[in-house]
Amino acid sequence: MVFSRRVMQYIWVIVLALIINFALPRIAPGDPAIYLVGEDITSMTEAERDQVLHEYKLDLPVYKQFANYITGIFRGDMGISLIYGRPVWDVVLHRLPWTLLIMLCSLFLSASIGVIIGVITSLKGGGKQDIGALVIVMLLGSLPPFWVAMLLIVLFSATLGWLPSFGAFALGTTPGSSDYFIGVLQRMIMPVLALTLAHVGSSYLISRSAMINALSEDYVMLCYSKGVSEMGIVIKHAFRNALLPIYTHLMLALGAIVSGATVIETVFSYPGIGNTIYESVVARDYSLLQGCFLIVTISIVLANLVTDLVYPLLDPRVRRPGGVE
Repeated sequence: MVFSRRVMQYIWVIVLALIINFALPRIAPGDPAIYLVGEDITSMTEAERDQVLHEYKLDLPVYKQFANYITGIFRGDMGISLIYGRPVWDVVLHRLPWTLLIMLCSLFLSASIGVIIGVITSLKGGGKQDIGALVIVMLLGSLPPFWVAMLLIVLFSATLGWLPSFGAFALGTTPGSSDYFIGVLQRMIMPVLALTLAHVGSSYLISRSAMINALSEDYVMLCYSKGVSEMGIVIKHAFRNALLPIYTHLMLALGAIVSGATVIETVFSYPGIGNTIYESVVARDYSLLQGCFLIVTISIVLANLVTDLVYPLLDPRVRRPGGVE
């Protein structure tokens, strides 16, 4: 019963998100016809302009566009992209793996580095190591991601010439070949590094705070009085309880993984979902923008749902007879 009620709550969230997803592109100022034919639209007759809009079903009343939008989702048809002239789902599914590649790598690195540093420095709470790590991590986390990305381009691409600064693979290489694989690795280093530096601070702060709270509990003092080694206390007792807020943070970050690289992908011209959102906003490509937003919405909702369902398995304190609260 509780499970069904929670699922229904997320279904209503998706419904509301779909409505907002449809409305936002149309509320913004601008005319998509300008992108379709360029500035020459001013020299077109009204009939020619209407024909252009008719081909892309942009001349329909808003309620009919919304009906087509909803039915298209269930049919797997989100329309044709104005920019690429291809089905939206083809474009989105082609771009999605590139975003997942750099975001999953950066999430793994930022979480691993943040948790390790947070656990180590929490043992020396208030000491020089703790304060020094806090200052450095907070400084890195406060830097604008796009600014960090441009600094990386200046250093590794323009100055040292070690890494290419745009794209996801080397042009002219065959997918599956060693040259293609090397090109992919070279082009993901700077985006992953920029994202890692931007997100490591939050993982560190949550890990540090959770560990400090766990180490101050009475059961930890009891373990010390029994002569349990510090490593055993940290790993077997304190970290297991500190893992709960860390898990929640990682799952929420995982939900936002699809949309979290918009600025970075734009700076590096990386062909992911984030860069696609930017392109579709500039071009007023309603269909492509809605397809990208739909993927983002579903990823966030699913991550939150999984977090709610798995959390009671990790923390027995929130379990209740007859189901999950």
